Amino acid sequence: MAYSLRHQDLQHAHSSSVHAVAHGLPAGWSVRPLSPSLGAVVQGVDLAKLQSREALAAIKALLLEHEVLFFRQQDISPQQHRALGAAFGHLHIHPVYPSVPGVPEAMVLDTDQQDLKDNALWHTDVTFSETPPLGAILAARHLPPCGGDTLWASGTAAYEALSPLMKEHLESLTAIHDFTRSFPLARYGQTPDEYERWKAARDRHPPVEHPVIRVHPESGRRALFVSEGFTTEICGIEADESSALLNYLFRHATKPEFQIRWSWQEGDVAFWDNRTTQHYAVDDYRPHRRIMHRVTIVGDRPFGPSRV
Repeated sequence: MAYSLRHQDLQHAHSSSVHAVAHGLPAGWSVRPLSPSLGAVVQGVDLAKLQSREALAAIKALLLEHEVLFFRQQDISPQQHRALGAAFGHLHIHPVYPSVPGVPEAMVLDTDQQDLKDNALWHTDVTFSETPPLGAILAARHLPPCGGDTLWASGTAAYEALSPLMKEHLESLTAIHDFTRSFPLARYGQTPDEYERWKAARDRHPPVEHPVIRVHPESGRRALFVSEGFTTEICGIEADESSALLNYLFRHATKPEFQIRWSWQEGDVAFWDNRTTQHYAVDDYRPHRRIMHRVTIVGDRPFGPSRV
């Protein structure tokens, strides 16, 4: 089963402090893992004041280990949100979604202003790019009374659970990722202005080929790198073979054993490794409103086992 966290007590002082000592974390920090596959709550951190090299290196190390990090009770402005993301790399500006006025790197996800159906399916962000994001930092700005959880799944755990023969078969394959799969003209080109913006985005992002199994550029671990949101076909095999294999991989990658489920509270911030995870924003709270801000960190071109 997935892990729901709304009512869990985050104060497990002894186990968290032991974990903190083991990682050599900055003073006052503690970490509580959420599942064997991925996810951890990091406590004692003020993201608005995260500036030291030691603190940034600790966050990076924790991200590599746990793939998704959660921080409660954060008071972070859009400008501070941008600065936090920029500490980990260059920032991406989304070709479709709007942004915070004056902070173009802070993307706005507002259900009163946008059709966000493309988030209510399993996806890895912006894999329609030749260089998909390294990661993303999501801040809760306005939440419904209940619902609106987000699920993450580990591509690393999904890969490791495959049989040896399946791993061998997949490691030489590549797949197509297409912008229009999650951003179809029917939903994003309903006015002349929307159409022009959609067409410009599509023209800048033609379908791109990525490895089915991605090697993490920092940890060296292998992860399944396909998702329902953008992956359309596996290259070099027949269409019916591609469809059957992708459908299997989509189901396998999102098994409950590889998932966590986060129930948002005001002030929550999540930071995930986009190279090894996918996520699903649960759309169960209408007609209530949900507003999130996301800062996205530019990544590198994915490579597979053949380059190792």
